[in-house]
Amino acid sequence: MRGYWRTTATALAGLSLAPSATAQNRPDEKAFFDLYKELVETNTVVDQGSCTRAARQIANRMKAAGYSDSDLVIFSTPEHPEDGGLVATLPGSDPKAGAMLLLGHLDVVAAKREDWQRDPFKLVEEDGFYYARGSVDDKSMSSIWADTMIRFRQQNFRPKRTVKMALTCGEETTYAFNGADWLARNRPELVRADFVLNEGGGGRLDARGQRQALAIQVGEKAAQNFTFVATNPGGHSSAPTPENAIYDLADAIKRVQNYEFPIRFSDTTRAFFTANAKALPSPTSAAIQRLLANPKDQSADEIVSRDKVLHSTLRTTCVATLVNAGHAENALPQRATANVNCRIFPGETVDGTLAKLKELAGPKVTVTANLPVRPVAVPPPLDPKIMGPVQSLAAKHFPGVPVVPMMSTGATDGVFFGTLNMPVYGVPGLFLEPDLNGTHGLNERIRVTSLYEGRAYLFDLAKTLAE
Repeated sequence: MRGYWRTTATALAGLSLAPSATAQNRPDEKAFFDLYKELVETNTVVDQGSCTRAARQIANRMKAAGYSDSDLVIFSTPEHPEDGGLVATLPGSDPKAGAMLLLGHLDVVAAKREDWQRDPFKLVEEDGFYYARGSVDDKSMSSIWADTMIRFRQQNFRPKRTVKMALTCGEETTYAFNGADWLARNRPELVRADFVLNEGGGGRLDARGQRQALAIQVGEKAAQNFTFVATNPGGHSSAPTPENAIYDLADAIKRVQNYEFPIRFSDTTRAFFTANAKALPSPTSAAIQRLLANPKDQSADEIVSRDKVLHSTLRTTCVATLVNAGHAENALPQRATANVNCRIFPGETVDGTLAKLKELAGPKVTVTANLPVRPVAVPPPLDPKIMGPVQSLAAKHFPGVPVVPMMSTGATDGVFFGTLNMPVYGVPGLFLEPDLNGTHGLNERIRVTSLYEGRAYLFDLAKTLAE
């Protein structure tokens, strides 16, 4: 999953000129393109393609750069042989300096050829963009991390801090085997680090290609699905009764719709809203300031929540996404079910959310948490040792573009590293279009200049944090 918040970028528009054109001007850029192209053109849709194949291809390139077999671990399980991944390690010179983990995912969302204008698994350059499934999410960052590790070895860079890289499978499919989860549970020694650099942050371009803002993701919500079930003996539709499974379910869902979870602030969202209180127009700016002073200010909440993303950033949200009811046109329904998808604010729990949903559903509807129950994200600190290089290098690579801390209202594989007490940061660097580049949709694409300039920024960031 890759996303970026729209309203901040709109408020801060016009702060920098468009990126300058550059691509494949040096041998190292050509080598990066070859790696990126091979990865993008390897189908890694779960149950259709092979992440394991992609992991082996990258491992082969790393071996050619000088990594030994002991530096590289290609992993999978017997039950999921094509859902494998790669962990690579570049040892540091100072054991006391600890380690950092570069995290990316190899799998992509499914893409049907008949729906796309171009073959989704062939990298096509057109009008200054690379088109393909995964060109953004997440093969742009996965390629950059692999390229970074290769360049470190080629340049004989000896970091003080050990640098690890994990490219995993299963991030895009809720019920699939997930390599990040498996590593954290079964091979924590492979990935254990002091902090993680991950997807989730990024930059925003306007319709003219002008840079607007950079975001660093510092925390994310946890995605959790819940099933609502209403049952009834049913009967003939010619003799209806007030007791009806569909009506009971509808009443429960309506109560969920009308309920607002309380406003919460983390250090990240407080910093995020403080920045936006200065940038957004009235009355939203004044309402944000009132909420920062008093989260229970309902009138201020009403104003701020007119923006759906601001609303989601303030609280846990739950929404009905699937319904299924009845068994015949001429019969009273014996069963009605709904899926309710919740995005849980950091610090709140699945159990606590389940308890509230049961209360809202009432005695006629049962509510259960769907498996797998994903862990709740642990919000990382706004650590100056991370934020300092992020901001100083952004000033160097993207002059005049502000860096805004944000909490993702979506979810990434970063949630699985909370059990290892590893703070995860969604780093900026890759600038996207206002429509988020077709990510998860049709004709996914990335601006060529954005890819290469993001590569340069992220390489410098990884190197600086490793020194």
